[in-house]
Amino acid sequence: AAVASIRRATAESDEPLRRANLLPACVENMLAAGELEAARRASEQLGEIAAARESEVLRAMSARARGQVALAEDDPSGALTALRDAAARWQALEAPYQTARVRVLLGLACRALGDEDAASLELDAAREVFVRLGARPDLVRVDELARRAKPVVTHGLTPRELEVLRLVASGATNKAVAAELVLSERTVDRHVSNIFGKLGVSTRAAATAFAYEHRLI
Repeated sequence: AAVASIRRATAESDEPLRRANLLPACVENMLAAGELEAARRASEQLGEIAAARESEVLRAMSARARGQVALAEDDPSGALTALRDAAARWQALEAPYQTARVRVLLGLACRALGDEDAASLELDAAREVFVRLGARPDLVRVDELARRAKPVVTHGLTPRELEVLRLVASGATNKAVAAELVLSERTVDRHVSNIFGKLGVSTRAAATAFAYEHRLI
């Protein structure tokens, strides 16, 4: 229902600033629905509107959207760059709630890169703001994310690589893994190659045996 509503609202709005107000919600809804291409298009449209205007708010909104899409595309390094830009802009605008929301995303990007300490710092900072502002839904979400700590021993695998490994160990092909995680096959191929390198194995069977032996699945 949310996806249908936001599609209709953006389709009916030709005025750039009105569209700019709708596009961040469009990005979030499309990502939640697994429609990555639609989210990317909405982010690009927002970026075009922001580039055509001298507005720090629009630029902050655009940077956040780029970061969200990069995270969904399994590009945490790219996400980190965009999200740091967004956080700096919202902070300069003295917008603590928006800054905190971006810090939650920064936490997710750090976690995807295997930096759990930095992730915890970002989530804790966001939580403090949500408590102060009484933002209960955001507080519930950040507490849930904080509980999803990375396992103590992952043998260098990122959270995404662990997801891929678990699916590979279940017998899924790279094509099936890509469909399950909403990634491209090329991205899955890269993850599998990285997994093999980090675990010191050369076959899917060996990776599966390693995963079971070291309780990674």
